[in-house]
Amino acid sequence: MAKLSSPEDLRRVIAEPRPATKAKILDALDEQSIDFLKRCPFALVGTTAADGTIEVSPKGDEPGFIRVEDPRTLLIPERVGNNLAFGLGNIIATGKIGLIALVPATGETLRVSGTAEIFDDADLVESLSSLGKPALLATRVHIKHCYFHCARSIFRANLWKPEKWPAPGRISFGKIIAPRIGKGEDVAAQIDASVEGSYATRLRQGRFLADEGQE
Repeated sequence: MAKLSSPEDLRRVIAEPRPATKAKILDALDEQSIDFLKRCPFALVGTTAADGTIEVSPKGDEPGFIRVEDPRTLLIPERVGNNLAFGLGNIIATGKIGLIALVPATGETLRVSGTAEIFDDADLVESLSSLGKPALLATRVHIKHCYFHCARSIFRANLWKPEKWPAPGRISFGKIIAPRIGKGEDVAAQIDASVEGSYATRLRQGRFLADEGQE
């Protein structure tokens, strides 16, 4: 059998989880998960479009940027970015959301699934300010279930071991964008230089290359 086509096929390979494993899945944040989010500077946020397309967006900020409003509710600030807004559009379309929160040097990750809404209430986005700038928007997440994922994947990846990391890499947005707008290597180099500049000086100013139609 090459392709699995039923839950029974799956469970012939992957055993049913033990009752103790199922017991870790909660319907609200507990003390450990609240503390984890206070230390969390980075998360991957998944959303679903009306046509079923999945998008996963990285979100990063100061530790604790994902605010715990109460044990069943989170607030995620929206900062300046590339303006594609795929994830935000998906939330408006379907209201479905999931996230994985990471804390450096910690093997376990926190998984949250539920529904979400987007707000632009002035007081709310002001309360989510960073470096003197209010959030653009606030995503309120209503938790359906949450749990800590064990550290096996982090250990396998050696994610927090610098001595195991490959050499630093660099992505050229210029090589991607320039040919598609009918330009050559000189424009590609200009795009890459502008991207580097945006990382260094425009991170919080709301003027990214995306606003200029380049990213």
